[in-house]
Formats: sequence, C-alpha cells, structure tokens
Amino acid sequence: MRLQGKVALITGAGPMGAAIARRFAEEGASLVLTDISGSRLQATADELASKAALVAHRADVTARDEALGVAEAGLAAFGRIDILCNLVGGVRDAVLYQPLLTMGEKRWDETFALNLKASLHLIQRLAPGMVERGAGKILNVSSVNYAGEAGSSDYGAAKAAVASMTRSLAIELAPAVNVNCLVPGLIETRAVAKLDGELKESYRARTLLKRLGRPEDIANAALFLCSSEADYITGHLLPVSGGMPASL
Repeated sequence: MRLQGKVALITGAGPMGAAIARRFAEEGASLVLTDISGSRLQATADELASKAALVAHRADVTARDEALGVAEAGLAAFGRIDILCNLVGGVRDAVLYQPLLTMGEKRWDETFALNLKASLHLIQRLAPGMVERGAGKILNVSSVNYAGEAGSSDYGAAKAAVASMTRSLAIELAPAVNVNCLVPGLIETRAVAKLDGELKESYRARTLLKRLGRPEDIANAALFLCSSEADYITGHLLPVSGGMPASL
C-alpha cells in the first residue's frame, strides 16, 4: 500500500475531498477530515469509517482558531501529520462568474480568504513538525483559471497566488518537505452541475480529451504526489485538465 502508516489531513469533504480521502484510505492512510458542512463531513466519515482510522472535525478553516482546532484534533489522535492536502477553495458567492468592475470588496476578500487563509493556517501549524522529522508532503490546489478568465478575476487571482505560494514554500521547506500543486480544469462537482450547459460545453470543447474532469482524476493525481513515488518532485504545478492549457 502506497500510504501505509501515513496520516493525511484533508480539508474539504465535497466531491474532490471525498474522492481523495477514499483513495488515500484504499492505500492505507489514516485520515483527518474537515469541512464547513457538518452533514457533508459526516457522510464522508461514515463511508470511510470501516476502511481507515479517521478523525472528523467540523470547522471553517479560513478562521485561524478553527483551523488550528482541526490540526490539534489530528495530532491528538495520531501524534503527527505526514500529508496536508489543502483543498478548500472556490467562491462563496452564489454567482460563480462576476465582472471585476461590478464586484464588491466583500466577495474579493472572501475569495482570497477561502483560497489562501485555510492553507496558511494549517501550513504554519503543521510544516514545522514535518521539517523536524525530515519528511512531509503538502499539496495545494490551484486552477487553470489562474492564467485569467473573463468574469473570474477574484478566483483566478487567488489561484495564481496559490500557485506562487506553492513554489515559494517548496523553496523554503526544502529539502525536508515536498510541496506541490494540482491545477485542475473543470471538474464534475455540485457547483459545476449548476453551471449553464453552454458554458460547460465550451470547457469540454477546450480539452483535448473532450470531457470534464472527474473527482477520481484529482484523487489519483493527489495520491501520486503524496506518495513516495513523487519523492523527487517539489515546487511542481501538475495540470489535471484533460489537456486544456492554463490560458484563454
């Protein structure tokens, strides 16, 4: 098993987070799971309770005290965290795409907090232990939108910051910790299901593989980067986008 004996903290228990947790459990990892939605978190925890040792701790990880509470719950249960997967991100606004000229400051700030603050809090708490042990994996999640997308200035800019943070952190934590970043295209999630059909079709057409991504595609890439198979990879942005480039 590729993650036997490892402890992974995964933020977000939606389709992508649940898929990663499922895949990690199959490979022997113990899990620390968190989500802002108690019901979503419980559903994932119930599914995996018989397959892996796990702790489920509901939290809004953009709030420092709550994020640290998740970390402490995991450390209390398992003694250490070997793998940190920062999946929490997106936009909290019901309107996914909004022109920059009409975007409110509240949405801008919330998008940056959602995509960056949760990672900041958990990295600052858990990375020192990884450095001390001389080993660890940190996985962030950006988006092909980081190169720019009409109506997505806040999200794209935040995801560009995630990509830049990944590279900077890889340099800071080398050689002890591997820090990498997934760059997904459009993935089949609940939020994507609500998008206009024409918009989804335009994304599908821009991929070389002519389909949207599935949560399992993200999970398989995450497993690779968080396993020993990727020990010589750090500071890397791995597209999982069906060949759609990170550009317009």
